[in-house]
Amino acid sequence: MVDLEYIAMFLNTLTPKFYVALTGTSSLISGLILIFEWWYFRKYGTSFIEQVSLNHLGPWLGGVENNNNGNNNTNNSQNNNQQSVPECKVWRNPLNLLRGAEYNRYTWVTGKEPLTYYDMNLSAQDHQTFFTCDTDHSRPTDESVMQRAWRERNPQARIKAAHEALEKDPECATAYILLAEEEATTILETERLFKQALKVGEANYKKSQSTQHLGAHYEAIHRRDTNVCVYVRRRLAMCARKLGRVKEAVKMMRDLMKEFPMMSVLNIHENLIEALLELQAYADVQAVLAKYDDISLPKSATICYTAALLKARAVADKSFPFASCRFSPEIASKRGLSTAEMNAVEAIHRAVEFNPHVPKYLLETKSLILPPEHLLKRGDSEAIAYAFFHLPHWKRVDGALNLLHCTWEGSPYGESAVGDAPCHAFRMIPYPLEKGHLFYPYPSCTESADRELLPAFHEVSVYPKKELPFFILFTAGLCSVTALLALLTHQFPEPMGLVAKTFLNTITSPFNFLVEKLEGVLPSNLWHQLTRL
Repeated sequence: MVDLEYIAMFLNTLTPKFYVALTGTSSLISGLILIFEWWYFRKYGTSFIEQVSLNHLGPWLGGVENNNNGNNNTNNSQNNNQQSVPECKVWRNPLNLLRGAEYNRYTWVTGKEPLTYYDMNLSAQDHQTFFTCDTDHSRPTDESVMQRAWRERNPQARIKAAHEALEKDPECATAYILLAEEEATTILETERLFKQALKVGEANYKKSQSTQHLGAHYEAIHRRDTNVCVYVRRRLAMCARKLGRVKEAVKMMRDLMKEFPMMSVLNIHENLIEALLELQAYADVQAVLAKYDDISLPKSATICYTAALLKARAVADKSFPFASCRFSPEIASKRGLSTAEMNAVEAIHRAVEFNPHVPKYLLETKSLILPPEHLLKRGDSEAIAYAFFHLPHWKRVDGALNLLHCTWEGSPYGESAVGDAPCHAFRMIPYPLEKGHLFYPYPSCTESADRELLPAFHEVSVYPKKELPFFILFTAGLCSVTALLALLTHQFPEPMGLVAKTFLNTITSPFNFLVEKLEGVLPSNLWHQLTRL
């Protein structure tokens, strides 16, 4: 045990210069910590101290919880770390429009290009991957003309190359695909060309199916023919959906998913969800969500926001029997939230955490543009693609957008947003690089990738800025207090030294009192043994 009398004597011998040096050093150290914290927050969007506490000190201090989770928690954290790296991967938009019949019409009317070269270059790479293979020696049109056509940057040059391929081989399915995508100016003309491509593609598919087991050469040909067949059938289903034959489109999509269950890369289930919502077949939509809304699968705005829409519909059916009734924070604050309303609000929070850009478009506070051919999950490009096709479905459910608005603009208990104040759902969003309540950290690369995918005339929606983390405010206050103490100690060394001694004596007085009591109670021999320690 340390002799407290010795400590008291040491404190009394300290000079004012010591306190000047102490407060000055404390101010310098806290200032350096503040500068580093601010730099780290500006670069990564989170506090360094908070990040270290969550990632390193948190698991160490919460060992009991981690032990209960066992290996599952370790595996989940490893999966989250693995997923956070490729999260900025660019995905093919399952509902991408037709260049000739839709994108070009926008260019004719506005004079603006809706697609960037980066986006179109990604599509060219997709087409080469889907529609060509290294063993195309038996098909000179695919080997030379069509491979050149997919790589061609000029649209007219691509169309010319496709016509050239058809002149050499009228059975070239990929040439029909290119013409349907880019030359056809109406959906009907597009559908006609895709039907021609399907007729040729199915014949090639059946032919290669019987020889696929003869070697790697034939297996590559069959894989390419399968891609062509699936792509064309999916596009035909989308044409039927655009032409109003929604039930026919749903049947085609279901048949395609049943026949080719391994072709999940095309995300045909998202096309199916949109078509079922158009039919208002909400029970069927729920069945699709139950199959694909699994934690082990990559999430999407379509999955998350459709789940929220169905929960909002359940609230609308029960709470809004009349057109004049609407969900409002004032009413909810008086009667409280029902179970259905709570589920709907939680579903909206979940969707907002996955992609916080979508509500701006659904609530029409930000203008929509044509969706790109590729999108970035959790980015602005995905939000545009989702809202472009699903906004009518939200409008069709009476009260759904109102519930989204109330949840987004303020809490259910009347805390409405003022100016730039964060909303209730907004406060639920984690910082970038911080693991959220349900999802892994928001990627920091989405803004730069979205700027490559979206046209220059569109103002890219960026990740919402949150208030400064607690530790930055704490270090700022600590730095200010220590700097003030250092200044006062330098200017008034004698009074500040007296204040410091008084403060230290006040702190040590309970210990001195405890020591005196113990000395009076314990035997003298035991007390001497303790003081020697």
